[in-house]
Amino acid sequence: MNPLPPLVRKLAYAGLIPFIGLALMVQLAPTPLNYLSAESLAGYGAVITAFMGALHWGANLHTLGKAPPGDRWEDRNAWIWGVIPALVAWVALHIYIPVGLVILASALVIQRNIDKETYQYYFSSEEACAAFITLRNRLTLVSASCLIWAALVILFVQN
Repeated sequence: MNPLPPLVRKLAYAGLIPFIGLALMVQLAPTPLNYLSAESLAGYGAVITAFMGALHWGANLHTLGKAPPGDRWEDRNAWIWGVIPALVAWVALHIYIPVGLVILASALVIQRNIDKETYQYYFSSEEACAAFITLRNRLTLVSASCLIWAALVILFVQN
């Protein structure tokens, strides 16, 4: 039995709809709709990248005002790491779209790799943590694949 509430899983998977739909539109829609779809995909990818970083802030807000636990991750690194993805996403929005899409895909994969080692600090149950990491792995695979696919379409199919 999955310890994550069904609503969490449904909302998480629903978040893939714009990635999949916009990546398909980049490839299949006529010009200029394909270019607008690429811009929209980059924007959505940036929002999700920033959101994934913000999870660390949200998870650590409960410690504010309490005696610090003395753990470097909770005391300092989680706060710093929570901001970096938003900054990377912002930069990705201001460069050539295919390059920005690759940066966003890379950021999501790097985040997943770091987060799988840090989520242990946020979950009281190992089972829930494992279920969330499994969910996160699936979401990252699909979202990063859509971003990379759209970048490749722009670079090699549309030109």
